[in-house]
Amino acid sequence: MKHAFLIYENCCLYEVVILNYFLSITQQEMVFCSLDGKPVRAIEGYSINADMALHELEEKEISSFIIPGGDISKIDTKEIHTFLAELKSNGVLIAAICAGVDVLDHAGILTGIESTHSKEADLCNDNKVITARANAYVDFAIEVAKEFELFEDEADLQETIDFWKYHKYIP
Repeated sequence: MKHAFLIYENCCLYEVVILNYFLSITQQEMVFCSLDGKPVRAIEGYSINADMALHELEEKEISSFIIPGGDISKIDTKEIHTFLAELKSNGVLIAAICAGVDVLDHAGILTGIESTHSKEADLCNDNKVITARANAYVDFAIEVAKEFELFEDEADLQETIDFWKYHKYIP
């Protein structure tokens, strides 16, 4: 099963880079898809190569679908909304941060779901939908990683929180 990241022009790479790191070091299969399969430039200036176009994703092979924030104008479309609804109905974990949460809202994914749009919280996890505000990018990464049991045990989780969130030196 693959973790799919939707990348698009002016997406905020920093919001998902720690999650990408967690998935990478635990040998999770990841794919980066853009609307047309072509490279995109992130808001930070990085050029990111897509592995495939969105329509090439095999839905049955996706375990999570991650949407970073940024200028969502090109991805806040009926095509994406329909795709997200199909993923949700198939039980795929959907995670979005910052403006990516707006796409979920516009797609109707947040209806009846506790989210950062429905309550004052930096992070929400409800019914296989994870939403986060931009400042919660570390919590976002940890929450998605917890969903897929990427931590060896509680001590590993705590060490990760201490290091990434509280910047504690781990000898």
